[in-house]
Amino acid sequence: MRDAYHEELDGLSHELVEMTRLVRSAMARATTALLDADARLAEEVISGDKAVNKIEFEIEQTVFDLMARQQPVAGDLRTLITSLRMAADLERMGDLASHIAKTARRRHPESCIPPELHATVLEMGQVAERMVAKAGSVIASQDVAMGLELETDDDAMDRLHRKLFKVLLSPSWKHGVEKAVDITLAGRYFERFSDHAVHVAGDVVYLVTGQRPEEIVDEFN
Repeated sequence: MRDAYHEELDGLSHELVEMTRLVRSAMARATTALLDADARLAEEVISGDKAVNKIEFEIEQTVFDLMARQQPVAGDLRTLITSLRMAADLERMGDLASHIAKTARRRHPESCIPPELHATVLEMGQVAERMVAKAGSVIASQDVAMGLELETDDDAMDRLHRKLFKVLLSPSWKHGVEKAVDITLAGRYFERFSDHAVHVAGDVVYLVTGQRPEEIVDEFN
């Protein structure tokens, strides 16, 4: 029975890695849909979010079942609690990719991203993808040093977010209020997506060390 129990614990990690794969794909397609005004691709992202939600539900059910049957303590309990937290963050990341896709769908057949912002938005999508991919690697490897890198990686997204607002607030902005609102919301979705990736990596750090990233970051500098 203990072997089966630990197989179920290991299974949580595999499901979380699968969630990172799904939300990475969703973000890649949502970014393309936003830039290319691709309604079909946007619909795929929106409908595909159900798969992410399903895995989160399955993780919750497994965690609650194991807590009821096994009454875990110490490291095993920490694994269950952090799995719940990571699943919630990843589910939210799927929602954020879906929000970007819905923005693309709402403005179809036009793109709400003007040409001068295409490169910035594309890079935001690429940074978001890289961060969730790294978060998946951190979950699989439980690499604390790599987990701590996500905080620094997020600086790139923050820089792009500021760059976006600089263009929106420029006196030369000529695309109207509606597009400005769409871009503001999309920028926030990208930024929050990356924040959740940082949270996921931080939970792995806590799982392995019992400390939050801010408590141990000096040890790795």
